[in-house]
Amino acid sequence: MVKRLLDLEPYIGVNIGTDLSIMPHPTQVVALLKAQQIRHIRLYDADRGMLVALANSGIRVMVSIPNEQLLGIGQSNSTAANWVSRNIVAHYPATNITAICVGSEVLTTLPNAARILVNAMKFVHSALVASNLDNQIKVSSPLASSIILDSFPPSQAFFNRSWNPVLVPMLNFLQSTGSYLMLNIYPYYDYMQSNGVIPLDYALFKPLSPTKEAVDANTLVHYSNVFDAMVDATYFAMAFLNFTNIPVIVTETGWPSKGDSNEPDATMENANTYNSNLIRHVMNKTGTPKRPGIAVSTYIYELYNEDLKPGPISEKNWGLFDANGDPIYILRLTDSGSLLANDTTNQTYCTAKEGADPKMLQAALDWACGPGKVDCSSLLQGKPCYEPDNVIAHATYAFDTYYHRMGKTSDACDFNGVADITTTDPSHGSCIFPGSLGRNGTMVNITAPSMNSTSSDSPGRNIYGRGGFGSMLLSREGGGGEWILEMGESGLFDFVQKINEGGWCGLILKFEEDYESVH
Repeated sequence: MVKRLLDLEPYIGVNIGTDLSIMPHPTQVVALLKAQQIRHIRLYDADRGMLVALANSGIRVMVSIPNEQLLGIGQSNSTAANWVSRNIVAHYPATNITAICVGSEVLTTLPNAARILVNAMKFVHSALVASNLDNQIKVSSPLASSIILDSFPPSQAFFNRSWNPVLVPMLNFLQSTGSYLMLNIYPYYDYMQSNGVIPLDYALFKPLSPTKEAVDANTLVHYSNVFDAMVDATYFAMAFLNFTNIPVIVTETGWPSKGDSNEPDATMENANTYNSNLIRHVMNKTGTPKRPGIAVSTYIYELYNEDLKPGPISEKNWGLFDANGDPIYILRLTDSGSLLANDTTNQTYCTAKEGADPKMLQAALDWACGPGKVDCSSLLQGKPCYEPDNVIAHATYAFDTYYHRMGKTSDACDFNGVADITTTDPSHGSCIFPGSLGRNGTMVNITAPSMNSTSSDSPGRNIYGRGGFGSMLLSREGGGGEWILEMGESGLFDFVQKINEGGWCGLILKFEEDYESVH
């Protein structure tokens, strides 16, 4: 088992909370993850939209059973089986789900559910066994580090004994299923609550002279940061209960970039320092003083600032990015690879604005793919950018292509107010947007089909079920016939020939019964 721990390659993941007043569309989230080379994420639920958007992305996903669903799942094997069927089996393996977090910090935030926590974990695992997925997908439950008492010196650490009736069977379960202990570590709170005992530099992973390092008097091991000390305290606490071969994964850690007046150390500089040093520390594979060389993979809290989070200002400011995908600060990760190299200031994209009127988005999409002369063939069914088949995703592709074709001027990303410039690369899967390739898009005109086509009965189709824009009428100069461009479900044109003569003078947009000239 120890060899298995040594064989694990360390990684950095990111938590994705959703308490935002304007939550980015799942496809935008996945595009940001791809642009930032984030290959491991943790969701706080099993949102279907996110799981669909993550399909075939290669991103490894931890999903969660929210605390409010625990009682039902922990009391009913069939409820757990239904949850696994609906949220795991339905998406795996296209979506690379690697773990299920059963609740979060249950012992400290929902103690009345603690008695059924291990049952819930066992029921979920049994459902995975029944689907032959138990080797690929592990089951655990994130714990708050506060359940560890006397965490320094680490060699004397032990779990709060009042929780032993839950923790001992949980650790037995983790050991028998080859899973890992999930732990949330927040040096920021440890520092804030220490009344000056913990130095700021020690919390931030800043280099310390040997005389300033913390020393475990029992082992004489030196600790240069809170993070390592807490991880080792967890190993010692498990050993105190005779469990010595369960790996630890840190499911949450981070630092807020802004705080109230009584939170002077919640600053952008400190957040940048902590997360930059954390990433380097994890990825250099040094492990911890107790277990050198053994990976402690870690998930940063969090991807986005969550402006709807209750509590002090700091609660809303743990994110690496804002809702537009713009970095809150540029991580200092020189020589640390492409992971979270989030300096996107020289890369801009034009995307559909969240919350925009669908009819206006559709009209703007039609203009871009028509008079705007954007080559929208990639949006055809079976083409790389057809999925997800919705007006926001298709409009984003058309808007961004036009924006790059026009030299990325601000005027080229307006579309009557339904588009925004962002630094988040909206590329996803095999759908690569022009800007993400580092080149200006060279677009070709949309052309009508061959004039030899005489079909006059192509069926029209509804657009997203939203009504509104139904067709574009191309009238031939001088009358005598017309072309009708009917909209398909994908938001693209199905060309229907109505005449055998060429020549047209402009476009008429048909909004239900009203016509508006755009030529």
